Amino acid sequence: MKQAVMTSPGVIEFRDVPVPKPGPEEVLIRVRRIGVCGSDIHVRHGRHPFTSYPVVQGHEFSGVIEAVGKRVKGLRTGQKVTATPQIVCGRCAPCRRGDYHICDVLRVQGFQAPGCAQEFFLARGDQIVPLPASFSFEQGALVEPAAVGVHTVSRAGTMAGLNVVVLGAGPIGNLVGQAARAAGAKVLMTDISGYRLEIAQRCGLRSVSLAGRETLKEASKRVFGAKGFQKAFECAGAEAAINEAIDAVQKGGTIVAVGVYGDRPRVNMGLVQDRELTLTGTLMYQKRDFVKAVRLMRSGALVTAPLETTHFPFAEYRAAYDYADREGEKSMKIFVDLETT
Repeated sequence: MKQAVMTSPGVIEFRDVPVPKPGPEEVLIRVRRIGVCGSDIHVRHGRHPFTSYPVVQGHEFSGVIEAVGKRVKGLRTGQKVTATPQIVCGRCAPCRRGDYHICDVLRVQGFQAPGCAQEFFLARGDQIVPLPASFSFEQGALVEPAAVGVHTVSRAGTMAGLNVVVLGAGPIGNLVGQAARAAGAKVLMTDISGYRLEIAQRCGLRSVSLAGRETLKEASKRVFGAKGFQKAFECAGAEAAINEAIDAVQKGGTIVAVGVYGDRPRVNMGLVQDRELTLTGTLMYQKRDFVKAVRLMRSGALVTAPLETTHFPFAEYRAAYDYADREGEKSMKIFVDLETT
């Protein structure tokens, strides 16, 4: 089978390797779609702090089960699936209390462990998330970022009846906004990109604000009135954005840091203290978030078609990254396709 290996930043080498055989508790998946993530682009440029080379990338994907290990129950060949990418120890304090997604020795496939950038991919049976037969392979590959949105919203507590701001309308911010809406919140999306705000509106997130044309306080007053907003999700990974959220959120409110910060931000902790704000972080997801994401997508509560930007064949993996670099904020989700022959 063909396997794409990033041997050093920006250098992808295609290798012919044997098709792996599933062990008793494993499933062999024929990969059909791989989504390109912002973290993948960081690896491409040598800027991911927790990835070394060579590395087989890919963690957002969908495919079809090719073979099932003899101890795996409830799965069958030909079934559409995706899978969670975490490898955890099961013994550390976070794992023992159920927070395995922040395992002390967490490894993520595509970063610290080999990912799915190959024609066939092995996963443990307990990693597998079945997909509805009606799902496209693009939808299947978008379950992973949708699960990020679902988990992120769960970190902020109750949403029903509240006003919420999402700062950053890229794929993750968009899906966070949709997950908050599905949980009963009224949502305002902000971004510096008019294109991404247009996509948000096509996903049903009607209230938007183009940062730079109005402040967050002005946008909040326009959309929510004097009541303002109680919760915010900072999805841009920008110092200015998280401080604007801290400055504008209602006293006693909650701010969730979602974006990845390339540089250590200076945060106005004086306001956090004085206004009794809750500032919290979020990382990845658990399998239950995948399952809920599938359910929300199937019901139409999460709309993903407007996020689908373009496709590249597997042999042009590097071109997919070039496109992401070139188009920047004018692209949302790029797919790498592996077709059956």
